Amino acid sequence: MKKLPIGISTLRKIKENNCVYIDKTKIALKLIENGSYYFLSRPRRFGKTLFLDTLKEIFSGNKELFKGLYIYDKHDFKKYPVIHISFGSGGIKDATTLNSRIKEILEENCLLLSIDMPTSETIGGLFKKVILQAMKRHGERVVILIDEYDKPILDNIEDSKRAKEIREELKNFYSVIKDSDPYIEFVFITGVSKFSKVSLFSGLNNLNDITIDKKYATICGYTQKDLETEFAEHLKGQDFEKIKKWYNGYRWLGESVYNPFDILLFISKGCEFGNYWFSTATPTFLLKMIEKNRYHLPNLERAVKDYRMLDSFDVDNIDVEVLMWQTGYLTIAKEEKTVRGMFYYLDIPNYEVELSLFGSIADYITKSHNSAIISNNLYLSLLNKNLDMFMQELKSLYASIPYNNFTGEKLYEYEGYYVSVFYAYMKALGVDLIAEDVTNKGRIDITLKFDDVIYIIEFKEDGKGALNQIKEKKYYEKYLSEEKEIYLIGIEFDKNERNINNILIEKLIH
Repeated sequence: MKKLPIGISTLRKIKENNCVYIDKTKIALKLIENGSYYFLSRPRRFGKTLFLDTLKEIFSGNKELFKGLYIYDKHDFKKYPVIHISFGSGGIKDATTLNSRIKEILEENCLLLSIDMPTSETIGGLFKKVILQAMKRHGERVVILIDEYDKPILDNIEDSKRAKEIREELKNFYSVIKDSDPYIEFVFITGVSKFSKVSLFSGLNNLNDITIDKKYATICGYTQKDLETEFAEHLKGQDFEKIKKWYNGYRWLGESVYNPFDILLFISKGCEFGNYWFSTATPTFLLKMIEKNRYHLPNLERAVKDYRMLDSFDVDNIDVEVLMWQTGYLTIAKEEKTVRGMFYYLDIPNYEVELSLFGSIADYITKSHNSAIISNNLYLSLLNKNLDMFMQELKSLYASIPYNNFTGEKLYEYEGYYVSVFYAYMKALGVDLIAEDVTNKGRIDITLKFDDVIYIIEFKEDGKGALNQIKEKKYYEKYLSEEKEIYLIGIEFDKNERNINNILIEKLIH
């Protein structure tokens, strides 16, 4: 049985240690044969660095390393000088440390390329000279591979002024690629975010963005076939449908894929289900953006973006849903071609992300560390139809929210806030929940569905008749055919007291 390549991001080490390697060289060959300049955005820990290393080995002419792989007898393995730039390690706090880091990276490349480190007054000038000297020394055009191109900006994204300064330095640095086109054979740039070309790659009009491209949908990640073949021994006797529910679902128009980190950790932990990918980094900035933008969480049920919106990410233009998509907390569930271009419907990719993300959101927006206990109690009360317990737990939940959550006009839409809190707590448990459930007479705030019971829930402020609205508009009619018990729940709250002042519950007789 082959070893698991946990923490290994170089092809040579994977092969030398007899680790499982998912062959991506067919895709690599397609890229090489069909173009020269590429950009790819994928979430963290998705295999971008390994793919870049695979390209490096191909262009370094190391044919024997590819024995047994698709590309082995289909490519000439001509050797080119490779400049490999990665901002993956270390933290960059300002433009000065960025420039120092770039110098270190270029010095490392000069050493590997057997050329002298040139001198220049600017980082861009230095980069240009390294490209020229590499070509002169080796007699071939240069291959440039850039990993984590955006990390210096993302590390400082909460400080807009500093992030802009770093962005401008990077923009000047990357502009060298355009000016050096006659000396370049191939370019591949990858990172997590998808900054607009205008803000970072101005002038690089020939940069082919393959982030949303059906042909390259599986360039990173594991497919279902990979699990059933390459990992067959490791996953013998396991429930593949459950694994798929937990870890599959990432989609960039083509076949959906698994996050490699999740699968490797899942196997190494004795096939125990857990939030392995999510737990490696708390999405603090995303949580702050959700709060700052007063984002109404049920909107995630119908997040739709056109292709321009997915391309418009920048320091001054951060859309919560686009941020969630780029960072892996949302994925493209389906696409629709219209007269105005492509529209993309976004959704949570899988069970791991759903449970973990909404658990973190529940903790953050309520400033509570007891969300798991409260969520579980709410769940049990609804599962067991113990509605007295439900009312008690719900009042305790909102009463526990700190006063300062209601100050500074953060919660100018009180109903939206109360619904968002409840939504997050329920989604953190994986409950079958429909937010803003459409009927022919309006939208239900939240519908919860269990095996034998349905709860139709409406939120209103200051005695505006939540239960009466459910009954008057007959929101329950669409569920009468399901032969389940139906409970109508009207939740009314007092914005001055900052808590629920009335919960009315009726069991529908049908």
